[in-house]
Amino acid sequence: MRLVFAGTPAVAVPSLRALASGPHEIAAVVTRGDAPLGRKRVLTPSPVAQAAVDLGLPVIKADRLDAEATDRIAALEPELGVIVAYGGLVREPLLSTPARGWINLHFSLLPRWRGAAPVQRALIAGDTVTGASVFQLVAALDAGDVFAEERYEIPADATAAEVLDDLAGIGAPLLARVVDTIADGTAVSTPQQGEPTLAPKLTLDDGALDFTQDADVLLHRIAGVTPEPGAHTTLDGARFKVLRAVSTDDPPLPPGRVTASGKDVIVGTGSRPLRLVTVQPAGKGAMAAGDWFRGLRASEPVLGA
Repeated sequence: MRLVFAGTPAVAVPSLRALASGPHEIAAVVTRGDAPLGRKRVLTPSPVAQAAVDLGLPVIKADRLDAEATDRIAALEPELGVIVAYGGLVREPLLSTPARGWINLHFSLLPRWRGAAPVQRALIAGDTVTGASVFQLVAALDAGDVFAEERYEIPADATAAEVLDDLAGIGAPLLARVVDTIADGTAVSTPQQGEPTLAPKLTLDDGALDFTQDADVLLHRIAGVTPEPGAHTTLDGARFKVLRAVSTDDPPLPPGRVTASGKDVIVGTGSRPLRLVTVQPAGKGAMAAGDWFRGLRASEPVLGA
């Protein structure tokens, strides 16, 4: 079967490689254009673009799936479109351009967490189970019938980046199997069941920490926004990032108050304290919380102040 694959970030690469190693022809790989990275803002191809070049596959770079991109894809006469985290919507007439439409690998158990940030929103909400779903793309957001899904238990203390990496590995063979069944005519899909929840793209505000909240609520937020947009608060009016924190059995502290407990650095919350593991003060790189605390002039600073 003749495919067009659309994807951009590293989590889409395992799916591209799985399809490229299978029996189907990938007529082209569609990905977003080069982006400036690093301090020098060097224009860099997306991870999917780099993988496509390594695999010897044609690349179409498009930041939007507009009329021009649609014409280029239509000229390839694909039988099926496959999309994994491309970063843009597929609308008509492109939605109907491949003879068998488009399928999407999505990193949740649909209809829970439809949208751009399913893993991040699941972690922020404190979900203990998520998964990967392959579904038929339709005009409504992530609402199509599901061909296959696989459940995944979220490890304790896992960040969004770590869960996404795991789901990318789980989802790639799942996606490849669905493509095989569509090709041989044995594919079966079922309508989504249950009440949908939405997972809009994260903003900087989603990373803001309020230490008057419960410790578990804070841990879930830190996990969900790591590495992007990052968990943050303020210290003496400047942004202060919390890169990693864990539970502790230390005695309660006022919310935001930071103190030492042996070699550990402890911060108060609305319930039990948390131990700060890795932090990033304004204007500095990431560092162990203990190293940061030893360099302070204040004996017990307050985060959020």
